[in-house]
Amino acid sequence: MDISIIIVNYKTKKLVFDCFESIKKEGSKISWEVIVVDNASDDGSKELFKKIEKEYENFHFISNKENLGYGKANNQGIKIAKGKYLFLLNSDTLVKKRSLGKLIEFAEKNKNAGVVGSKIYNLDGSIQSSCFNFPTIKNAILEYWFGEKGLFDKFAPEGNNPVTVDAVVGAAFLITPEARKKVGLLDERYWAYFEDIDYCRQVWKKNLKVYYLPSSEIIHYHGVSFKKATPDNQNRWRKLIPSSKIYHGVFKHYILNSIIWSGQKWQKIRVK
Repeated sequence: MDISIIIVNYKTKKLVFDCFESIKKEGSKISWEVIVVDNASDDGSKELFKKIEKEYENFHFISNKENLGYGKANNQGIKIAKGKYLFLLNSDTLVKKRSLGKLIEFAEKNKNAGVVGSKIYNLDGSIQSSCFNFPTIKNAILEYWFGEKGLFDKFAPEGNNPVTVDAVVGAAFLITPEARKKVGLLDERYWAYFEDIDYCRQVWKKNLKVYYLPSSEIIHYHGVSFKKATPDNQNRWRKLIPSSKIYHGVFKHYILNSIIWSGQKWQKIRVK
């Protein structure tokens, strides 16, 4: 098996069905399986995916009795995956032609790759920012105290050539055999958010690299799956706090936020 595509679902059965259809039409000469892990959806997802599982031998379904979160659900899929490569794919995505094959082809030629991220498009065809710089205290000081813009914003590298980046978003996230061996599973302390950037940090610590591959293209509805899981838009930012404390450590979390808060405060004073 060349690749195992792992999709976590929470009340997005139509989107997962459309995603599966796009995978079937992807067109690369590779062997693949799709593993859908459902986090206790009550929208008929279970019935639909059981039906698909009976029809396709390369479609596998795991049904959870409660919402276990994104990291743990992905790990359930990883544990049963038979593919050489793992591809974590958001439920609200569509795979464009030959995009899976291009990921594998690139990873086969670049043995230092630990994670490879696809180029991601919005529904209107515009490019979606999908890369991160690590959110370090140094970068916070440079941006919020010294005005060096863009260090804390997601971005999309320009051009058509593969480039190394600190981290890529988990929406379209290829894990190579080397990363699977050296880093292993996602950190299950993260219920949602930060698990992708944390995994990329671990990849770099193991002397592997994170790449952005523009020739592999994914369409992303952007946030539909997480809006289902966290419907309260006004307070969604609060759900970042527990993951931030895990990622940074409690002390660094508060230091970082103090730098950001004071920098934003000073900028408002200067504007006035």
